[in-house]
Amino acid sequence: MASELVLTLFEQWNQALQSGDPKRVTELYAHDAVLLPTISDLVRHNPQEFEDYFILFLKNEPKAHLVESNVRTYTNIAIHSGIYHIQLNQNRQVQARFTFVYQKIKTQWLIVEHHSSQMPEQ
Repeated sequence: MASELVLTLFEQWNQALQSGDPKRVTELYAHDAVLLPTISDLVRHNPQEFEDYFILFLKNEPKAHLVESNVRTYTNIAIHSGIYHIQLNQNRQVQARFTFVYQKIKTQWLIVEHHSSQMPEQ
């Protein structure tokens, strides 16, 4: 798996955010994925919990911009970590650290782990 594909997967997630459709975002996650979201204290463990988070988060009209991007690829696992700014409505911006872990499940690359946390200096 080339790093270009990982960046494409990130852009697919970013476009899903911008669609405003929580189901579209949730479909990018494996059913047993773990989501440690940016603006929630709750760890999410299943599609219903992912969707519940994204219903609230998408009201902020998020758009992510990569600041630092580190990609490591293996046979059926890819790890993408770094820093992104998430532009929110009303000119609010969150700078966060992130890690996406993707796994190829059958023929599709899905997010199996996603950690996003605001930078502590803010």
